[in-house]
Amino acid sequence: MSLRSLIASDFRSIRDRDPAARGKLETALVYPGLHAAVAHRVAHALWTRGWRFAARFIAYLSRAVTAIDIHPGAKIGPGFFIDHGAGVVIGETAEIGTNVTLYHGVTLGGVSWSPGKRHPTLGDNVMVGAGAKILGPITVGAGARVGANSVVVSEVPPEATVIGIPARLVMTDAPKSTSPYRVDLNHHLMPDPVGRSLAQLADRVAFLEARLIRHERIGKQAAATPRGCTVTQLGHTH
Repeated sequence: MSLRSLIASDFRSIRDRDPAARGKLETALVYPGLHAAVAHRVAHALWTRGWRFAARFIAYLSRAVTAIDIHPGAKIGPGFFIDHGAGVVIGETAEIGTNVTLYHGVTLGGVSWSPGKRHPTLGDNVMVGAGAKILGPITVGAGARVGANSVVVSEVPPEATVIGIPARLVMTDAPKSTSPYRVDLNHHLMPDPVGRSLAQLADRVAFLEARLIRHERIGKQAAATPRGCTVTQLGHTH
């Protein structure tokens, strides 16, 4: 895609996914995520042509204005959307697919000083919640969701949902979105395995308490029954 087409796709991604985006002029002027994406498109084009200093200088200016740090070497597909934006960091060898959504505070970082691939790869239509950290040369499969404040250090299958520190798999198929937008923005509706386990434990305790009460009642009835009669026989003696 041409540079112009990429920037146009980033602009459309905001209009498509953010219900707060009310007009084209407002979207163009007040969305730091869009400004950072546009600056990165220009910086990356310079980077791939060998103009490394110019690319880094544009990235530096963009960071100063938007508080979003994207290395010009990172490869980012069309339809890229950074919502709110502040604190996002994307490393040099990160690769991001089509229609990916990041929220504020997301880090796509490395865990090694070695040259070569050391940052994550995000497939198409991935959503990463606020404050999440994805570290190392791992792959987050297409359509996956990463819960807010999670720390991901291992591979994530396509269409899966991961949460926690370190992130663990809690859903293998992304739920169908009812949103009229192109991405599921309900990243707060993450499964809660701990809460589910506690609910199951509470149900079990309630069941055992009911059985205990029943047995105590039968025991009291048996104690009050005359010798030689069963509780059932006593109930039919009039």
